[in-house]
Amino acid sequence: MSYQSGKLTKNLVRTLGAGRHSDGNGLYLVVDPSGARRWIVRVTVKGQRNREGKPLRTDFGLGGADIVTLNQARDRALEYRRMAKQGINPRFNGRQEIPCFEDIARQVHIERLPTWKNPKHGQQWINTLAEYAFPKVGRLPVSEIGQPEVLQVLLPVWTTKHETAKRLAQRMKSVLDVAKSKGFREGENPVTTIRDARVLPTVKQKVLHHKAMRWQDVPDFYAELTTKDATAAKALMFTCLTASRTSEVLKARWEEFDFDEQLWTVPPERMKADKAHRVPLTPQMIAMSNMAMLMLLRRMKVEGVTVHGFRSAFRDWASEQPDVSREIAELSLAHTVGSEVERAYARSDLLERRRQLMERWSGYVVSNNPYR
Repeated sequence: MSYQSGKLTKNLVRTLGAGRHSDGNGLYLVVDPSGARRWIVRVTVKGQRNREGKPLRTDFGLGGADIVTLNQARDRALEYRRMAKQGINPRFNGRQEIPCFEDIARQVHIERLPTWKNPKHGQQWINTLAEYAFPKVGRLPVSEIGQPEVLQVLLPVWTTKHETAKRLAQRMKSVLDVAKSKGFREGENPVTTIRDARVLPTVKQKVLHHKAMRWQDVPDFYAELTTKDATAAKALMFTCLTASRTSEVLKARWEEFDFDEQLWTVPPERMKADKAHRVPLTPQMIAMSNMAMLMLLRRMKVEGVTVHGFRSAFRDWASEQPDVSREIAELSLAHTVGSEVERAYARSDLLERRRQLMERWSGYVVSNNPYR
């Protein structure tokens, strides 16, 4: 097996932008958004199958491009391909270098990018590791990271930035799990061990709630909204009437609305619970941007209230109605109701009963509107 001339050059290795660039014969240069560059080789092991019964195709890291030259990467890739052609899995038989924590983390980040609903979440995932973990353990081989190294990263921020620290711990755990799955680690994940042993101090956190408008004040506020011509005002009116989340309203599309059936169906990908939610459309809803709404609230000099708070106003109002069950009120807000067993038997979303409740709420909200 000989190595044919590849597609890459030394200059391209230095200058190519973010992405996965093929040199041919299974060798790739991976360039992260941060500019970090590393080599990987993809081989198919002869005679071996994966869990789906397909030929076993596996990626192996060959080192950073700042350390491993193009020719060296080609030589290493050739060695891996020769082993794979003989039916030998390089993971267990090759004299490979153990990749560092940062290299594995950046590879996991790229592999998971398509799974994040919002690209910002993917960037936040790697940014957290880059800020807190990479400076301390980034260059360590993943096989060398144990409880002391994890604690070195987590302890300084565990009490001062607890939410960030919890996300950091989960992301480190994911990286080390992937490293183990690729054959670079053995034994239990140290993040899991630390968590189960309660090594880190307990942190009591205050639950932060969105500031809500008193439900008694909603009709007057809605009446004032009707005097505003701005698109944000109309969106805020609709948010108030439907008791929906801001993102559900801001990203609504016309095809989601069925005016014959008087229904607005929010697709699963825009719902917090990843489950489609049907909103009954009342006559007031039919007749008629997160920051844009907030700015409108400020221009109207309504202090201490967030758009999300209208959901709380609706829930408080519903609790004051003597004939409204908690289940109907919670389902109207697309909240999960009951235990797992109860939900398994509750196949209905009680649409017609929710429609009656939303019609009463809409009537109440517009009760002070002189133009209704």
